[in-house]
Amino acid sequence: MYAGHGVPCPYKTGCQSRTRTKNRCRAQHAAPLQNHLERTIEMNRAAPGVYSGRMGATMRAQSVLVLFLALTGSAIAQQAPTPTPATATVPEIPYRSVADFLKLPPDLYLGEVAGVAVNSKGHVFVFSRGNTTGAAYGASAAQLLEFGADGRFVREIGHNLYAWSYAHTVKIDPQDNIWITDKGSDMVIKFTPAGRVAMVFGRKQEASDEGTGPLKHVRPPLPPVDGMFRQVTDVAWDAAGNTYISDGYVNSRVAKVDKDGNWIKSWGEPGDAPGQFNTPHSIATDAQGNVYVADRGNRRIQVFDSDGKFLRQITIDVPVPPDARPAIGAKPKATTGTMAPGAPWAICITPGPRQVLYSSDAFPGRIYKLSLDGKVLGVLGESGKQLKQFGWIHEMACPSENELYVAELLNWRAQKLVLGPGR
Repeated sequence: MYAGHGVPCPYKTGCQSRTRTKNRCRAQHAAPLQNHLERTIEMNRAAPGVYSGRMGATMRAQSVLVLFLALTGSAIAQQAPTPTPATATVPEIPYRSVADFLKLPPDLYLGEVAGVAVNSKGHVFVFSRGNTTGAAYGASAAQLLEFGADGRFVREIGHNLYAWSYAHTVKIDPQDNIWITDKGSDMVIKFTPAGRVAMVFGRKQEASDEGTGPLKHVRPPLPPVDGMFRQVTDVAWDAAGNTYISDGYVNSRVAKVDKDGNWIKSWGEPGDAPGQFNTPHSIATDAQGNVYVADRGNRRIQVFDSDGKFLRQITIDVPVPPDARPAIGAKPKATTGTMAPGAPWAICITPGPRQVLYSSDAFPGRIYKLSLDGKVLGVLGESGKQLKQFGWIHEMACPSENELYVAELLNWRAQKLVLGPGR
C-alpha cells in the first residue's frame, strides 16, 4: 500500500508496506519488472514455438510496462517501430550562472540573442538580432560579435554584411571557421577564423525584384530547390568535413554538402512520419557521424546516418511541475508542437570520448541532459528573467559536459552555465 493513500502497490503483488511512499514503490519495483518483461519478450523471440503459449501473458505484461512509464515520466528513444524505455527518475542537475559574463562596450547592445558558439580557444561568438536598421516590419536584425574566454569584447564580424537580415544561429567547425545561418536572407555564410567570408550558400532575394517579400507558407508546399533555402535554421559537420544544413521553417529537410561546398543531396519533407519534419530547428552530429535533428514542431529529435537513413527518434517526456510558468503568454496546454514540454528548440552534443546530448524547450524552460540513445540523465532550469532562468533558449553550445552557453531570445542575453555538485 502507498503510505497515506490506501492504494495497493501496482508494481508487485502482495506489497503491503504502509511505510513505502509511491516514489519508493516505483524505485524498488521498476527495475525487476522491466528486466522480467525484457527476458520474457526475448524468450518468445528466440523460441516462438516453445513460448507461444505465453504470448497472451507477455502482451499483458507489456501493457503494465506502458502504464508504468506513463505514470513515472521518461524519455523514449524509438528505433522504429519498437520504442525503448529510458530512465524513470530524472535527477535535478545543480548549476550556476556566471554573472555579468559578457562585457559589452558602452555603446553596444544585444537584441534577441539567437545564437551562441565557442571555438577551440574558448572565445564566445554571439549572433544577436541587434544593430537593427529599417522599418518596423522587415528591418535588418543581425550582428555577429566575438568575446574572449573571459567575456571581454574582441570584435564585430561582418559589419554591414550583405547576408544580414534576421539572425538565427552561429556555429564553429573543427577548424575554428565561423558559420552563420540567417533566416531572413535564406543564407548560410562560412567565415575564416580571421573573419573573412570563405563560402556562401543560398541566395538572398533581389531587392529590385517585383515579387521580393516574406516567404509564404503555401499548402501544399513548393518543392525545395537544390542549393537554395527557405528560412534556413542551423548547420553541423561530420569528421569528413561534410556540412549538414537544417532547412527550415518553410522547407522541411536536411541538406548535405561536401567539404568543398558541392551539393550532395537532401532528405525530408513535411509531415510527422519518420524522416519527415515540422520545423527542423537545430542540428548536431556525433563522433560516429550520425545526424541529430531537432524536429521541433513534432516534439522529437530524429537520428539519421550520414546518408539520411532514419535510425531512431527521441522524445522527452519529463513531468512538468504544477507551478511551472511560461516565459511569455498563456500557459501552453498542447502536448505536441513548438510550445509543448520537451519540444526541442536547441540541441548540442559534447566532444568525446563520452558524448552526451543537451536539449532545451521553451516551456517549462528546461535543459535536458541525455545519453545519445535518448535516456534522460538529468534536468535543470525553468522559465524566468533572473540568472539561472531562461526565456526561450534558441541555441546552445556545450564545449564540455559541465559547461554550457545558452542564447535567449526573450531576455536578450547569453548565459554561461557551470554544472556540477555544490553549484
